[in-house]
Amino acid sequence: MTVTIVGSQLGDEGKGGVVDLFGDAADVIARYQGGDNAGHTVVVGGDEYKLSLVPSGAVRGKTGVLGNGCVVNPETLFEEIDALRERGLDPDVRVARRAHVILPYHRVLDGIEEDVKSDADLDAGTTGRGIGPTYEDKAGRRGVRVGDLLDPEVLRERLEYAVPQKRALYEDVYGGDAGEEFDVDALFEQYRAYGERIRNEGMDVNAGDYLADRIDDGDTVMLEGAQGTSLDIDHGVYPYVTSSNPTAGYAATGTGLGPTTVGQGEVVGVVKAYLSRVGTGPLPTELTGDDEDLAEYIREEGGEYGTVTGRPRRVGWLDLPMLRHAARANGFTGLAINHLDVLAGLDEVKVGHAYELDGDTIYSMPATTERWGDCEPVFRTFDGWPEFDPEAVAAEGYEALPEQAREYVEYVESELDTAAYALGVGPGREETVVQQNPFEQ
Repeated sequence: MTVTIVGSQLGDEGKGGVVDLFGDAADVIARYQGGDNAGHTVVVGGDEYKLSLVPSGAVRGKTGVLGNGCVVNPETLFEEIDALRERGLDPDVRVARRAHVILPYHRVLDGIEEDVKSDADLDAGTTGRGIGPTYEDKAGRRGVRVGDLLDPEVLRERLEYAVPQKRALYEDVYGGDAGEEFDVDALFEQYRAYGERIRNEGMDVNAGDYLADRIDDGDTVMLEGAQGTSLDIDHGVYPYVTSSNPTAGYAATGTGLGPTTVGQGEVVGVVKAYLSRVGTGPLPTELTGDDEDLAEYIREEGGEYGTVTGRPRRVGWLDLPMLRHAARANGFTGLAINHLDVLAGLDEVKVGHAYELDGDTIYSMPATTERWGDCEPVFRTFDGWPEFDPEAVAAEGYEALPEQAREYVEYVESELDTAAYALGVGPGREETVVQQNPFEQ
């Protein structure tokens, strides 16, 4: 069977921890989109592992697969693998031959294009890792794929076609002075070497065949999305979005498994008990003005700084219209609600229950970001809950949570008509109340 883990908000919901939590029951963990802009923090036995590309299950000794829907920076990939080996781990990571490769010129162009967009308030707050330009080249049929790195003749052909276009764009449009990032010979030697290492370590796979064969052999597969639903390029707050599809439907496209295979499994939506995001764009429930001190308190308590960038995240109250949109778009069969401990100790906790828009009350997100920015949140206020011992609550179970926190959880479950499989009550893996393991459904 498969279990798909999806972010339900704007990323940073704690998906890596949920993958780690339920990953013990999985044999393979596959990422289906995104690149090294996707930060995952996993805490194991007090040790913290920060990963941006390697599937987080690799920390637990699971086979990790980067699916064809991912964009792969080989430099980051090998840096992370080598760092894990230095810490005594032996990660088993496979890479789809159909996955596209991030090249140095993608990162250069990402930075300069984001600067240009900022003049028109259209910048998405990207990480500058070259993700968007790589997906652009994929759609434009001028990309380089992992399989191309394994064939020097094809690699040379691809680079000789793409690089002159990129150099001209950088020099003639943006006025840059192109360096080695736009040199065919230098790129060819560097990326041919990456291809040799991928082949020598047996990392390259036809992802769809590989995953289907593992399932046929009786293995269980977890499918891991990066970012969150409202950053989906089709279903998110465009243009302040990522360049791929974090939603559950892409778990099939981005791995090569059939939609019936994915659809017969579980889809777990990860929910942060409040809202945060890195990047620009509207955020109706954002804590600003007189609430900035509260936002700073939550930011510090929750460690709300980008895993990849270190940038402070914007903070807001939970947004239920956003979650209703995510539940519909993904077809959640279960929820994982994280960071209940961060809100502990507050006198009251608010939730954006609905929006007011042009005199009407609406309960889901408008289709355009401009209309979403016109929405005024309709808040529902809950009594706050006292601080608690996360390990004790995790050990004793759901009833050990303060009554007010349980009321909050049950409100979310009721509004989304979806049960909470897990409740994060602290940052550690052992600080989670597990009510249902999706692999045991």
